[in-house]
Amino acid sequence: MTYQQCLDYLYRQLPMYHRVGPAALKLNLDNIRAISEKLGHPETRFPSIHIAGTNGKGSCSHMLAAILQSAGYKTGLYTSPHLKDFRERIKINGQPISRQEVVAFVMDNQHWLEDFSPSFFELTVAMAFEHFARCKVDIAVVEVGLGGRLDSTNIIKPLLSIITNIGDDHGSLLGDSPEAIAREKAGIIKAGVPLVVGERHPNTDQVFHDKAVGLGTAIYFAQDHYQVSVVSSNPLVIDVNSKDGREWESLGLQLTGPYQQKNVLPVLKSVALLTGLGFEIANTQVRAGLANTIDLTGIKGRWQVLYENPLVICDTGHNKPAMEYLITELQRICTGQLHMVLGFVNDKDIRGMLELMPVDGVYYFCAARVPRSQEPQLLLEMAAAYGLKGTAISDVNQALESARNAASGDDVIFVGGSTFVVAELNELDEQAQA
Repeated sequence: MTYQQCLDYLYRQLPMYHRVGPAALKLNLDNIRAISEKLGHPETRFPSIHIAGTNGKGSCSHMLAAILQSAGYKTGLYTSPHLKDFRERIKINGQPISRQEVVAFVMDNQHWLEDFSPSFFELTVAMAFEHFARCKVDIAVVEVGLGGRLDSTNIIKPLLSIITNIGDDHGSLLGDSPEAIAREKAGIIKAGVPLVVGERHPNTDQVFHDKAVGLGTAIYFAQDHYQVSVVSSNPLVIDVNSKDGREWESLGLQLTGPYQQKNVLPVLKSVALLTGLGFEIANTQVRAGLANTIDLTGIKGRWQVLYENPLVICDTGHNKPAMEYLITELQRICTGQLHMVLGFVNDKDIRGMLELMPVDGVYYFCAARVPRSQEPQLLLEMAAAYGLKGTAISDVNQALESARNAASGDDVIFVGGSTFVVAELNELDEQAQA
């Protein structure tokens, strides 16, 4: 079996959430537990950190992994979804699992795995945990895929749990209120395992507090421990007033964007807790990890600059809370015309995001090549109800080319609305090869 044949098997034979939506989900952990048992419970053979949240969990995962790498620890990193290559999901010290290892895992286990009819996500989680155990990582940073309580990653017993924030996303699956969504994400809280919550919210704080107290778990709201002031936006440099005894003056972040100054807070609190658990992480190593997160982990698509003149930025933010941050920053930096290349999947709150869009922007509606993508012409018609004007161009790269042809030097072009729109950008391939 070649690597491409292996990918074809994974994509075609196994239900995959980003292609078919909720039908791909297993609403219990029975399957992943049974698969893990057949593999000898690899998730018990390495320490881990578990990260959930509506937004920011990917950035937090990569920043924390970069810090641990900088401190000399062999660090596993499991994230989802991937943008360009399946292997982005499973990394050790920033290096993706090899094609040969992906093929070997499928071929070695295919004969019994099919008895369980695993989802794509269950299989990739099992592959990641087996890879981390076999390679004897010192620690693994594991990002939740969806929710928390019933997510396949939730078979781990981590050293530390992190919930970045709660926002309105996947409401049809996780609940129709902040409290209901928080209860699903609180499912990663384990007895005796410290919990870091990135942001306070009046409707959800009590949910996390009650769950933590009930399990005898210490809870830390990172927002209470740090205050941030922005020194520079590009590059992003912040001052952090800390209550944990460390000084963070002129802290540079390679991950930029308006939301990273919030995302870094649960990371800093987690580092403080990890040092209390025996990990040796010096201030210089924290700075090195944050200043080199992209280089160390290979993360893409977070406020990523594709071109300078005119400025072209892409971002994988794909729900209303993320869009609020993004649009505020885009309007702040744009001195000319704002061009928005947007595509959405059809189970998101599209109207909620469209109502946030500035009416003086120029819009190019497109669609990623996944079945869940909303048809661009329909997006154009929906947008008209909010006074938004533009064109419908199905192909993502053609839509960006049209925006670049129309833009002048002072303009700003944004590409996003969906992770899968960003994933199809040719520029990501070119930057990765540069």
